[in-house]
Amino acid sequence: FEMYARMRELLPADLIARMGELTPEQLVALRFAGDGELAALVRDVLAGKLATRKAIKLQIKDWKGDYLRA
Repeated sequence: FEMYARMRELLPADLIARMGELTPEQLVALRFAGDGELAALVRDVLAGKLATRKAIKLQIKDWKGDYLRA
């Protein structure tokens, strides 16, 4: 899953260790987050502040389109 590779490059070690706690639905929403805001969003998701795909997407400020996805 390409999102795991992206997160390994961008997240601090404490969040990388917890990537397995994210649900597929959360990962789908997080893929649209810009690089600069990804860590904060992942932290909020893992803290239970953002649980649904819609809630996560509403918090994204730097929208990163997934234009290469087939």
